[in-house]
Amino acid sequence: MATKIRLARHGHKDYAFYHIVVADSRSPRDGKIIERLGSFNPNTNPAAVILNFDRALYWVGVGAQPTDTVRTILSNEGVLLMKHLNGGVAKGAFSAEEAQKRFDAWKAQKDAKNGKISAAEADKKAAAAKALLAQEVETNKAKAAAIAQKRAEAAAELAAAAQEAAQEAAAEAEAKGEEVPAEKAEA
Repeated sequence: MATKIRLARHGHKDYAFYHIVVADSRSPRDGKIIERLGSFNPNTNPAAVILNFDRALYWVGVGAQPTDTVRTILSNEGVLLMKHLNGGVAKGAFSAEEAQKRFDAWKAQKDAKNGKISAAEADKKAAAAKALLAQEVETNKAKAAAIAQKRAEAAAELAAAAQEAAQEAAAEAEAKGEEVPAEKAEA
């Protein structure tokens, strides 16, 4: 039986995620499967891949043909590299320990590269957040200064109106010949 390692679509409209499955090459995309190896969610950034490494390596080793997308996923996860290294062990080119050591070195290098990229992205996001915060602080200071100026102007107008009212009251009292208290005259 010819087997394929391919994606089976799940999820709803405009939000598809996929199961990585082994199926007979003649069965439909979402039809009967032999084994589920993992899942692939392209909706996240970066795309989330969950894979049973040992079973995927087994199926690639016995001749299951991956589709183009699954081949890329298996390559990124290191399944195809491990298959290649196991071929070298079978030919006697090096030992299984050496193959595992080479695979671990490749995985460490890949993880370090991904870590550097994610650290750089995190630094960029932090710098952008700091710049946005600084800009917001400046805007808030400007708004606070404008509000303080408006309040000072309103208080000055109120004080001037109160003083003017006091002067008018004092002038009316003088015109009537009344005695003006000292407090009102000063105001």
